[in-house]
Amino acid sequence: MRVYLMVLLIAAAVTYLLSGLARRLAFRFNAVATVRDRDVHTKPIPYFGGISMWVGLVAAFMVATSLPWLGEFAQVRHDAVAVVIAGGVICAVGVLDDMFELNALAKVAGQLMAAGLLVLNGVKVYWIPLPDRIIALDDGTSIVVTMVLIFVAVNAINLIDGLDGLAAGVVAIGASAFFSYAYLLSYEQELVRATGASLITVATVGICLGFLPYNVHPARMFMGDSGSMLLGFLLAASSISLTGQVDPSKLADFGTNALAAYLPLLVPLAAVALPFLDLVMAYIRRTVAGKLWYQADKQHLHHRMLKLGHSHRRAVALLWLWSAVIAYGAVLIGLFPSVLSLVIWLLAICLAALLTWGPRMRTRVRSAHG
Repeated sequence: MRVYLMVLLIAAAVTYLLSGLARRLAFRFNAVATVRDRDVHTKPIPYFGGISMWVGLVAAFMVATSLPWLGEFAQVRHDAVAVVIAGGVICAVGVLDDMFELNALAKVAGQLMAAGLLVLNGVKVYWIPLPDRIIALDDGTSIVVTMVLIFVAVNAINLIDGLDGLAAGVVAIGASAFFSYAYLLSYEQELVRATGASLITVATVGICLGFLPYNVHPARMFMGDSGSMLLGFLLAASSISLTGQVDPSKLADFGTNALAAYLPLLVPLAAVALPFLDLVMAYIRRTVAGKLWYQADKQHLHHRMLKLGHSHRRAVALLWLWSAVIAYGAVLIGLFPSVLSLVIWLLAICLAALLTWGPRMRTRVRSAHG
């Protein structure tokens, strides 16, 4: 665990130290977010947060793979190199979009290119847990599932990046929950605790924490598409890497709960639950309105939170809370099944709901009695 903590701190420190330089580069190359009708910010803000994040990731991986414990596992080194290369490609596509506003087709092509590089390096989904069995995937199905998973995760995080600190916080929470699961899985099953999934997720938490001081409201810089697409890619890559390093036949015996066998599928979904929900709602909403799925609007979850009367900071904090409730709730109930775990999770949901809709309800009560 101390090694993983060091990886997190290195990722955070390098990202934080380089964000100032990336901010200056963004101004120099005019990679600046202008104020549009659907935006919440009121003045131009520089992009390029993704560049400092990617360099932070590279630094963390270089140190991790040079250490005796993590570095001695060829699979961990292999997955780290593959993720760095493919992550660099998707970050570069985001940088170009931040500078020149690429069209949707060009962005999708870049996302699929990065996914393809990961697949070519052997990092792909090897099996899928189902209620009654675990299915081993053939090469063709494995490639398709991997690329779809990356595409969905990348665009889900990209869409939710609409308030200062929102995407970085949501991803940090989701990645930390997935790290907790991957580490506990290795511990309980007496497996090797040095896995690519654990390394990727803990480094992802680190780069998010390192970037947040520049990104919390009022933001001094944005991660841009270079950052949001990189974070979505890393979340997908961590779950994909896990299927290549854990024997699925051992999952059914994990703990005393059959649900634990399906956590490799449930925890990644829980980690991106809010972004995924926002993505699905946006697709349905825009399709019904006769628009294409990538045409922007001002009806995302974060916009709805502001309409409920929450301030910018409070809206972000509440969405962070919902992310934690969903992601850690899945880990808690899956790994420690009990009435107490269920009660804790339900109480957390009630608290999040009360904080979210309570102010609106109090306002309506006052109006009714006014």
